[in-house]
Amino acid sequence: MRTVTALILLGLVPALSIAFEAADLLDYSGQELFDRFCASCHGDSGRGDGPVAFSLAIAVPDLTRITERYGGQFPADRVYQTIDGRVAVEAHGTRPMPVWGYEFWTAEGADAEAEAQARTIINRLVEYVRSIQRTPRAVQEALPSTQRRY
Repeated sequence: MRTVTALILLGLVPALSIAFEAADLLDYSGQELFDRFCASCHGDSGRGDGPVAFSLAIAVPDLTRITERYGGQFPADRVYQTIDGRVAVEAHGTRPMPVWGYEFWTAEGADAEAEAQARTIINRLVEYVRSIQRTPRAVQEALPSTQRRY
């Protein structure tokens, strides 16, 4: 089953630019971009539990704990580079997720203006991922129970 799903996904990746060419991605909010391009693997809440995640050979990361994994600081540049994917992030290892920078660039016209538009789209995704970060557990436990988010 994993092999079949992976082959289907790999077959769809080249067609992604065709699939969203007609949409003006600059009209999308960060959450709308995330829902459209990321939630299938990362889940609606970003916790790595999307419907495709269970068919992949590697664990899909919980995006809500990035700040926690980086000692309380959100690594916006690293998140940007990971989403963009056109520059290899050494510690990221092999690249199972699409190279969204290229996909957004080609969807916007594959020229200099499209590069600026792709950067805007990726920055919106980065800011959305920043917005879904969980508060560290110690801070959560100090909050009244009605304000806790785990």
